[in-house]
Amino acid sequence: MTTSNTGDATDPTGNATDDSGNPTSDTGDATDNPGADADAAVRAELARLRDSIDNIDAAVVHMLVERFKCTQQVGHLKAAHQLPPADPSREAQQIARLRRLAENAKLDPAFAEKLLNFIIAEVIRHHESIADGTGQATGTTGE
Repeated sequence: MTTSNTGDATDPTGNATDDSGNPTSDTGDATDNPGADADAAVRAELARLRDSIDNIDAAVVHMLVERFKCTQQVGHLKAAHQLPPADPSREAQQIARLRRLAENAKLDPAFAEKLLNFIIAEVIRHHESIADGTGQATGTTGE
């Protein structure tokens, strides 16, 4: 065995070893460690995919804002004409429609239904708030 200028032992092929002659990890650059290139490529792909996810999340939020702007108008119209905040028939139609859309798009229809039920519950809550006069008129709170 030889010793490098950093005090690490090396085997006859020049690979770093510990005091027992076992290979040690190397902290060299990517050319010394082919796995480092793969790790860097994986990290870069992960970052690219996460950027896409972030953009999609932003688009989803903006689409929800637009949806809630429309449902706010519905809430005000219902309140002005003393209509109930909830419309079970419409909700059932929307759930069935969204389940079909999800199936066609290869998305779990049960997930799509849960999501829509969550949104519907929020819309009804806001419609009730509008009807009893506690809702905001401008709608930046969800409707």
